[in-house]
Amino acid sequence: MEFRFTGTGDSAQVPRFGCDCVACNRARVFTSLQRGPCSAEVHVDGKRYLLDAGRMDLAHSCEIQRPAAFLITHYHADHVQGLFHLRWGGGEPIPVYGPKDAQGCADLYRNAGVLDFQPGLKPFKPIKLESLTVTPVPLYHSKPTLGYCLDDGGTRLAYLTDTLGLPRETERFLRDWRPDVVVLDACHPASYAAPRNHNTITQALDIITRLDPPRAYLTHIGHDLDVECRTQAPVLPPKVRIARDGESLEDWPRLDAVG
Repeated sequence: MEFRFTGTGDSAQVPRFGCDCVACNRARVFTSLQRGPCSAEVHVDGKRYLLDAGRMDLAHSCEIQRPAAFLITHYHADHVQGLFHLRWGGGEPIPVYGPKDAQGCADLYRNAGVLDFQPGLKPFKPIKLESLTVTPVPLYHSKPTLGYCLDDGGTRLAYLTDTLGLPRETERFLRDWRPDVVVLDACHPASYAAPRNHNTITQALDIITRLDPPRAYLTHIGHDLDVECRTQAPVLPPKVRIARDGESLEDWPRLDAVG
């Protein structure tokens, strides 16, 4: 399995429009510090699968390699807005999997174009996408939301965003499933007083401690967490990283080597 973060930001992204905080100002200068809409891509046996579709340059990347399918966590705009342009393209239909949500987002269902929306996935019922097994798990959010447990027969990766905590049945499943890698929502800094829909970094680290995977990444990062990391960096366990746009699983040993 080849996994890459195509976006690690929250809905405001980094830099956030109109914000003069240190994180946003630095991201305007150093593009490596920018965070696009939270999303990822997985390559298995030459097939490309996209987790969410919030990037506005989505159509361009799909022309470079057409995705075999989309796995949509939920239908908030920052996770599907790239589909509004892509849908008017040509070629073979692209399957789109996601949670049961009668509303979806605007008119995507009614005017799907090249997108082939599949029936809503059932939690804990795996589907087979050629050599990739995908098991959807429910998350806590303001719209129906799924995380995805991906297994290519060699690596097990749990992608869990957007969520505030984990439902008991999801945490129980993950403990039994034993992922090699956990990717978890950690939108807010530890100082954030009243989280809604998204974890603070403290809550995320508590979940990772309970699941105890060999590796874990934090994603869906807000600019205020980036600020806190610059002023008072959180102490992370050696097996946990705050993800960056463009980072892949293969980058872990390289990043360890450079410190």
